Amino acid sequence: MRPESGLSRRQLLLAAGRFALAGGLGVQAMPLLAEASHAERLQSFIDGLVARREVPGAVVALGEGDSAPRFLRSGTLAFDSAAAVNEDTLWRIYSQTKPVTGIAAMLLIGEGRLRLDQPLAEVIPEFGSPRVLSDPEHSLAARPAAHRITIRHLLTHTAGLGYTTELNTGPLADEYRRLGLVAGRYNRDDAATPGRAPTVPSLREFSERVAGLPLIAEPGARWSYSCSLDVLARVIEIVAGMPFDAFLQQRLFTPLGMRHTGFRVPAADGGRLATNYRVVDAKIETLDPGASSVYLDPPPFPFGGSGLVSSARDYDRFLAMLANRGTLDGVTVLSPDTALLAMSNLLPEGVDLSMLERIGMGGAGFGAGGSVALSGPARGMFGWGGLAGTDARVNPFTGRRASAYINVIGRYVFLPRLVEALD
Repeated sequence: MRPESGLSRRQLLLAAGRFALAGGLGVQAMPLLAEASHAERLQSFIDGLVARREVPGAVVALGEGDSAPRFLRSGTLAFDSAAAVNEDTLWRIYSQTKPVTGIAAMLLIGEGRLRLDQPLAEVIPEFGSPRVLSDPEHSLAARPAAHRITIRHLLTHTAGLGYTTELNTGPLADEYRRLGLVAGRYNRDDAATPGRAPTVPSLREFSERVAGLPLIAEPGARWSYSCSLDVLARVIEIVAGMPFDAFLQQRLFTPLGMRHTGFRVPAADGGRLATNYRVVDAKIETLDPGASSVYLDPPPFPFGGSGLVSSARDYDRFLAMLANRGTLDGVTVLSPDTALLAMSNLLPEGVDLSMLERIGMGGAGFGAGGSVALSGPARGMFGWGGLAGTDARVNPFTGRRASAYINVIGRYVFLPRLVEALD
């Protein structure tokens, strides 16, 4: 490793988007490690989740500086399992993949191989003539865009791209589904979803099809949750000259000792994968059993915005590297300046943040694939959550990190507690 140089599914996804963006940033907090009672309260909280059968199992990781993490555990891999969860249990982390992709792009920016404000068309020419929807809620009619999409826009969800969640409604979201532009997996019945074509087979085809569709807004004009991190994954593999998943393995996972993080669970590790559930009409139903999970199969392609499976131990090492501003156990992944830049507010000047305000996160910023707390007790906190209830946050100014893991879509309970842990 060289050092870095120079439920309908729609309803579930909407709920997940609101969770991942929800604030809770004003919570009055207690110090993480100075107050043992904080960890005790967290332990009591996850014990309660399990006792009330709201989740089968949960794991929390807490850490500070160069210290080893403290793991809190409760429950089992599934409601019908006797196998206890632990720090090496495997979880579907969904959009918690986005900060990993963002940091991978920042690695190339730090090396001078990519520029923050570089036009996307210089890497993927198909994005050379973007068009913007004239009436996004009713039509695909579009006009030429006045501005170009940049790498900054991809990192911060301001490129004007769409997504298959109800955060982006109208004909464009339907067109994404029709063309197979659904960058994520839920279970083996995905392909049977009405109106959805089979997922495209590669990042190249994904990005080229996205480039052929209009934008929902001018590049740089509006924050809108999108597939931009999936397009960024294609940028990374072009610039790096290797497949996206190979780049993550070579430049992040192997150097950081993240031995069990990837887009597919090896058969030998299938016994450590938690079952995934979802909440429908206040009841929990099985979505993807661990023993026969779709994640035991290779994905259509390595998604940049979702799709990773990881453990509390592994993802804590990623957070620890960020907490230590780019270095972990003597291995430098990013320079301190690049690491801090990645976790700073990278939003373009004058961007419309009404979507953030509408979902309860007014005043927050956005960095390389994750939100940034700009004020209050959690100022400096960077991170993101996942569709199935996971969440991970780090504060490079205090050196503290916290993450939590369940696999129940519809149980979004951890963000305020992680905010409290990081103050």
